[in-house]
Amino acid sequence: MEKPDPAAAFDTDPDDGIAATSHPPQTFRYYEYVMAAFVAILLLSNIIGAAKLSTLAGYTFGAGILFFPVSYVIGDVLTEVYGYARARRVIWTGFAALIFMAFMSFVVVAMPPADSWDGQEAYEQVFGSTWRIVLASITAFWAGEFVNSYILAKMKIWTKGKALWSRTIGSTIFGQGVDSLIFYPIAFLGIWETQDVLTVIVTNWLLKVVWEAALTPVTYAVVGKLKKSEGVDLFDVSTDFSPFSGK
Repeated sequence: MEKPDPAAAFDTDPDDGIAATSHPPQTFRYYEYVMAAFVAILLLSNIIGAAKLSTLAGYTFGAGILFFPVSYVIGDVLTEVYGYARARRVIWTGFAALIFMAFMSFVVVAMPPADSWDGQEAYEQVFGSTWRIVLASITAFWAGEFVNSYILAKMKIWTKGKALWSRTIGSTIFGQGVDSLIFYPIAFLGIWETQDVLTVIVTNWLLKVVWEAALTPVTYAVVGKLKKSEGVDLFDVSTDFSPFSGK
């Protein structure tokens, strides 16, 4: 006799064609596209956004903060629609892509420039990040994304799939908090004044959370569209939440 799906106890409207389940289908229509968008925004925000400081209304910040939180929105969409296990796969993919980007940047910057090319100094300024910033960025991303995904998946069960806003914002509070607490001390403690490091941790964390909250309507629209297109609503009631699990 087939065992009932434990996720079937969660309220799902059968009229919308979406079935609550803890057993995802073998294939999804749009999973690979969402993964590609996540990795692309992750890399671009680290390459383009991290290289420039901007000042707006008297506040100076890394320009990448405008776009990097979008990767957290996509991370929320991945966990909410496709489940923790598939989000875990995307996080590891992004992690590997960041490592390769750092390695490629190091090799290309270190290569001797041609005598006729005068862009080496500018190239080093943009792409020649110190080992501390690279380590901080990769480590903070890995830890922050896994915390974000774990909190969202657990909150989805606690809220029985209701109040999406509570888990997208709640998971961001913890995920971005871990990200900021890891990145800034590793990258700048001992270089900046300790008070400046603490100030930047708090202000950037707040900005990211506010940005996530402002994008809540977009998250609702994308999640609703994808759930309807995929025909499932995944609940991680029996998921192995270890970041290193292959299941």
